[in-house]
Amino acid sequence: MPDTIELIGISGSLRAASATTAVLTSLFDRLPPDVRLTMVPIGHLPVYNDDDERPETREAVKALQQTIDRADGVIAISPEYNHGMSGVLKNAVDWVSRPGYASVLRNKPVLVMSTSNSPLGGARAQAQLRETFASTLSRVVARRQVCIGHAPKKITDGKLNDEPTYAFILDAIGDLIDEIMMWRHHKELEPRGSLLRPVPPGTAKD
Repeated sequence: MPDTIELIGISGSLRAASATTAVLTSLFDRLPPDVRLTMVPIGHLPVYNDDDERPETREAVKALQQTIDRADGVIAISPEYNHGMSGVLKNAVDWVSRPGYASVLRNKPVLVMSTSNSPLGGARAQAQLRETFASTLSRVVARRQVCIGHAPKKITDGKLNDEPTYAFILDAIGDLIDEIMMWRHHKELEPRGSLLRPVPPGTAKD
């Protein structure tokens, strides 16, 4: 198995001073030495249109798909806008989710998080985010939701300043790594997707 776990972080906010993005970038110095996190920009993607055949669009989408494909796991974090996930993040997922049910997101371990000014921490946005990744057949980490309430108050000079929040996020990343290791082990034992094949009639399988 590779010695390093490669994670990519996708923020659903385009603001330079975004608390959502600050949460992700604050993790760079907190992760174990064998885990590397790389931020992936999505603001350059055009609005999703399956008829958009411009070369620059195809290249941008292909680059994002390749980045996700090479990564061991994804951390996706969204602010909450009008009780929902951000449009820019949904747009990026829509682009890379093609072809349907067979995209680079299929079986990709994903940890979802959310932020909000409110004490709820973007729980409603996260529910949409989880549903979206479920529809792409991603391996969404099943755990207590990472909803970061009053997020702007927990950011100082572009860094997360709240230790309990750090601890909770790092625990969630530990669950993401467990999911990644379990999936690696499965791929070593059986061909990709073999567990999803139906058992022929008249056979039994332990």
